[in-house]
Amino acid sequence: MGRKTSAKKSVTESLETLGLKRAISYMDKDPEVNIPKVLNWIDKVGGVEEQAKACREGFENKDSNWYKLIMSFWSDVDDGIRKAIFENFIVNATILGGKRRNKFREKENCSIPWAILMDPTSACNLHCLGCWAAEYGNKLNMTLEELNSIINQGKTMGVYMYIYSGGEPLVRKKDIIKLCEMHPDCQFLAFTNGTLIDEAFADDMLRVKNFVPAFSIEGFEEATDFRRGKGTYQAVVKAMETLKRKKLVYGISCCYTSRNTETIGSDEFIDSMVELGAKFAWFFTYMPVGRDAVPELIATPEQREYMYHKIREFRSTKPIFMMDFWNDGEYVNGCIAGGKDYLHINANGDIEPCAFIHYSDSNIREKTLLEAFKSPLFMAYHNNQPFNNNHLRPCPMFDNPEMLKMIVEQTGAVSTDMQAPEDVNDLIAKTLPAAEKWAPVADRLWECSHACIACNAGCRK
Repeated sequence: MGRKTSAKKSVTESLETLGLKRAISYMDKDPEVNIPKVLNWIDKVGGVEEQAKACREGFENKDSNWYKLIMSFWSDVDDGIRKAIFENFIVNATILGGKRRNKFREKENCSIPWAILMDPTSACNLHCLGCWAAEYGNKLNMTLEELNSIINQGKTMGVYMYIYSGGEPLVRKKDIIKLCEMHPDCQFLAFTNGTLIDEAFADDMLRVKNFVPAFSIEGFEEATDFRRGKGTYQAVVKAMETLKRKKLVYGISCCYTSRNTETIGSDEFIDSMVELGAKFAWFFTYMPVGRDAVPELIATPEQREYMYHKIREFRSTKPIFMMDFWNDGEYVNGCIAGGKDYLHINANGDIEPCAFIHYSDSNIREKTLLEAFKSPLFMAYHNNQPFNNNHLRPCPMFDNPEMLKMIVEQTGAVSTDMQAPEDVNDLIAKTLPAAEKWAPVADRLWECSHACIACNAGCRK
């Protein structure tokens, strides 16, 4: 009986896969007419009803930014790239992978992430102000075989989204392209400073089709070069222009600090990125991690609130997809780390709950991914999330530092900083003042947000 049920499920999944992958060809025939029909169908089979509904409602208004963004994938993007993104990101990573991840979560009673963030190398060709990665030099690397093993293990559990960070991941550009070739069913993304992208690498991207970069940029030339070095901004713009010319997809990754928040949150900056061809933007707030951290770069509560309002405004006015990994906690039930939606594996193989939280009790060279997901550290995340009932205070390090202290001390997790291991008490001493200042602002915004939902208004008081 069990084999028959398994076989039936396998056939059902295969039919769903075939139908979903044919949908892209159907949309290509007449995007304006057929996209809403496909979104209706995804409502029924995909388990992503809210996302499909939001896209459909936005698409119905031809003057809306969402209509412009969606249609730009037919005017600006290579046909093969668009097909690969739909199949790998929408079908494999989100819909079918989501069903498999849910089964594993129920069976193993632990978190299974949507995406795995991993560092191929600690090497970097820049030395950005306040960045911990530059401390490590080129000493740490995961082999191609180790990276491949992580992906194979993840796919078994339904993980088809892999993100590279570092160091500068494109120091390993040949291996990154090789992994794209080895796993054509996965979607790969890299946070990159962009300075190593040239014509040859862009051609490789066009060939493999399943790799998308997110350029780290701090604003315009002055702000970017202040933190990343003279000439970096112009190098990034050149890379963007190259990818746009070849009809490749890319986005931006913006860290807002006390020095650049008003620039990053300006219409002028976002409009310039849209004009250059960016399709998405990830926003992070500065985290004072590592020996070379600069706490003075932490955004003020007023600046963080400014970004809270601006990104919500831009979502209804700019043809670019945006996400703020702190201020959008209300949409994802708080913190997404610890395997809930993602985790981080550094270049030494240490499996960490987050790219910003450098503590671990597992290493990929000693444990399988599933064993790590069941380790004391990851189970502490699993059992304590959300870390605050106010999801605008999601982070256990930055918003609820007492939670990180409790988790590290109770689980015996150790610092993974290779240069200067950081005691958790020293780390949270840098974040506690910011947490205390943000708390009343976040509580006001949270109360207002829920009041707005109740009365269907959009207050910003």
